Amino acid sequence: MILHTLIDYDILRLIWWSLIGVLLLAFAITDGFDLGTGILLPFVAKTDIERRVVINSVGPVWEGNQVWLILGGGAIFAAWPQLYAVAFSGFYLAMFAILVGLILRPVAFKFRSKREEPEWRARWDWVLFFCGFVPTLIFGVALGNVLQGVPFRLSSDMHIFYDGSFFGLLNPFAVLCGLVSVAMLIMHGAAWLQLKTEGAIADRVRTYGSLAALATFVLYAFAGVLLWAYIDGYRITSVINPIGPSNPLLKTVDGHVGAWFVNYAAQPWTLAAPVLGLLGAIGAWIGLRMRREIFTILSSAVSVSGIILSVGASMFPFILPSSIDPRASLTVWDSSSSHLTLFIMLVVTAVFIPIIVAYTTWVYHVLWGKVDEQAIRDESGHAY
Repeated sequence: MILHTLIDYDILRLIWWSLIGVLLLAFAITDGFDLGTGILLPFVAKTDIERRVVINSVGPVWEGNQVWLILGGGAIFAAWPQLYAVAFSGFYLAMFAILVGLILRPVAFKFRSKREEPEWRARWDWVLFFCGFVPTLIFGVALGNVLQGVPFRLSSDMHIFYDGSFFGLLNPFAVLCGLVSVAMLIMHGAAWLQLKTEGAIADRVRTYGSLAALATFVLYAFAGVLLWAYIDGYRITSVINPIGPSNPLLKTVDGHVGAWFVNYAAQPWTLAAPVLGLLGAIGAWIGLRMRREIFTILSSAVSVSGIILSVGASMFPFILPSSIDPRASLTVWDSSSSHLTLFIMLVVTAVFIPIIVAYTTWVYHVLWGKVDEQAIRDESGHAY
């Protein structure tokens, strides 16, 4: 017996669709509060010592948190090569802007405290704001475009043609999704800072975080209404072959308003995702107002998870729909790597992901507790 046939091809495709979701969630929940902290930095910290407290709240963990983004990109490259090709070519300039932010962030962390001049440090503080705000906004804008369909098409030999532009990505609904992303991660960053700081910083964090939690609730609900009432979704109208070849052009697809909500009617349990997105935001607002640190960070993580999962639940089995040739849309069933490739990757993932999770858990355990402002004054115990 060939070993990889122990797991059916359709099951492997579902497993890898789920694993991509898990990696995206892990990135959003962990590095999400890093990005939110960067956005909040110039507003919740007024003195140099306060800003060093905020920076050191994420200093020990931000590098490790980015591992999930790297894993996600690598998994998409190996498990969903057509998705990788379309997304990273069509969204090239957007991806470049994200990479600029993610590359400048470690530079800002490392160079900020190299000189004592207030102007020098203030410039790097705004770089950290930029490195939090821009990737967060663009991630949301990209997701908004995915929900509307991306302007790409495939030739008969699977050659990809992208007919969009960078500024075409900045349409009203996509920008709204970008604002949802920004509000959501500001809320999440505030939840983290409430956990890691105290005094005047924590008081300011609760104010900004409460506003962000309410904005997350309102903007997410508003985006959902627009998606239901005005935005075309997509449905497969031909017979679905879960173990068919990776050729998107073999199916037929229909687009109509409200199609993204069909899954919720067919599988009511999937409504848990958007409900958790809304309830988590309200929970974070309550936690911030009542100064319940653990409750706030858990509620914020629930909201982030619910919002992201609601996109996957509504779009399934679509991964990347095409707005100009709907039958070219990439789905779970027709855009994956081979049976053998998915199986080998699953074995490798089963070995290394638990190691990463164990190490990350240990790091958070060792570094648990609030950042000590006095230790920063004494130049002891903190990196930045």
